[in-house]
Amino acid sequence: MTAQTLTLLCCLWWLSVPPTTSTEAGRKLQYLIEPPHQVEVTAHRGEAVVLPCILRLRPAHYNIKWTKQEGAPVGLENIVMIANARSFKPYGQFRSRASPRRAHVMDASLVLSELQLDDGGLYRCELINGIMDESVTVTLTITGVVFPYQGQKGRYSLTFQEAATACAEQDAVLASYQQLYQAWTEGLDWCNAGWTHNGSVHYPILQPRPGCGDEPVPGIRSYGPKDKQRDHYDAFCFTSATPGSVFFAPGSFSFQQAEPACLHLGAQLALVGQLYSAWRFQNLDQCDGGWLRDGSVRYPIRRPRKRCGGVPGAGVRSFGFPDQKKHLYGAYCYRP
Repeated sequence: MTAQTLTLLCCLWWLSVPPTTSTEAGRKLQYLIEPPHQVEVTAHRGEAVVLPCILRLRPAHYNIKWTKQEGAPVGLENIVMIANARSFKPYGQFRSRASPRRAHVMDASLVLSELQLDDGGLYRCELINGIMDESVTVTLTITGVVFPYQGQKGRYSLTFQEAATACAEQDAVLASYQQLYQAWTEGLDWCNAGWTHNGSVHYPILQPRPGCGDEPVPGIRSYGPKDKQRDHYDAFCFTSATPGSVFFAPGSFSFQQAEPACLHLGAQLALVGQLYSAWRFQNLDQCDGGWLRDGSVRYPIRRPRKRCGGVPGAGVRSFGFPDQKKHLYGAYCYRP
């Protein structure tokens, strides 16, 4: 076999190999600057953020497509915005909140305003230049708090959709596994299994004990994906900072009297998510049970003490759903 034949075969082999994209390992980006490490942007609900994406070279004709990866299966993406050097178009839930930053001619960064609870996740900045494309990714994390939730029907009474609705009614969304994991590292210990946003069911255990699984070590116990229509569990909800404030209205109110008491103070009866948000972000500490809008009675503790339930850790304590006419408590009010 001659040297010319070897060269020809080598070239034919090279042409037969499909071109790699920027997401495949080992290829150096040509048009986009590769971040030195995985970029993570953290913010509260309601804030505005910049997800960075910077050009190294500027092609004559190109588009920038920003997408958000939406869980499994990998590759399922929602378009956030498509832009070129002159114009841009946002899509879907980002239609009124997404825009390019354009701090300079090489800037392809995305601005997201009025962040919502479900905006967190993995975002992809893709440069499209003819038949070539390359991309970088940015993780957006919404700072918040995860809380377990049961409806008035009691333990394990919620289908997946009912759990999602219950969280939404309490100013929250179903938590992701990553958010549940973060809450577990921060001290969440709960022996009842609950839905998360992708339809899987888990519960976090820091102190193993009888009746909370067979494993003798801490961890997040998992039931895996469950039937969203037939199976019933509790919910793990996620909320973030609120634009308003929660305060305690002292008194001895039935549930029917609690809402007028808040209205008299220029407020409304607080939601469970709003109480958790105030406990987490406003350091609300009150050793008095109070009605919330769902009919439950709770109180937030930042400084654990013997006469406030006797539980050593900080948290929001619950009395469940007392009789709304016979039991008298104060009220937790939310002022926007």
